[in-house]
Amino acid sequence: YTYSTAARNNLSTDELVTTLGSAVSTLPKHALQVIRHVWNEQGKSITVSEDARNMATVGQFVDMKWKLGVAMSSDTCKSLKYPYVTVTLTMADPSGQITDKSFEMTISQFKNFFRQFKEMASVLETV
Repeated sequence: YTYSTAARNNLSTDELVTTLGSAVSTLPKHALQVIRHVWNEQGKSITVSEDARNMATVGQFVDMKWKLGVAMSSDTCKSLKYPYVTVTLTMADPSGQITDKSFEMTISQFKNFFRQFKEMASVLETV
């Protein structure tokens, strides 16, 4: 949080350390030295990634649909018989255009995907 905020505000190393030193009076001197060192070493890459994040346009999640299927055979394999899940995400980009993104997963991949969605939902409920 400290470094991404410093990157967003284009703070120099001295500005960051001075701001932290005056804002957080209980911060030990050696902690400020570590912050200074890390910012000197990694600040440029953090600033670049922060700029990239600000430039990327993120759409709005509209809907998610899924369906279970079983591949029975193909031209090259006569006996597949494996289940899969097809997921279609409907997204609205910042201009309002609606697009669908589809992908397939194995059952275990879908279970993991579902578990992660449940975790996100529980975190969002606490916000």
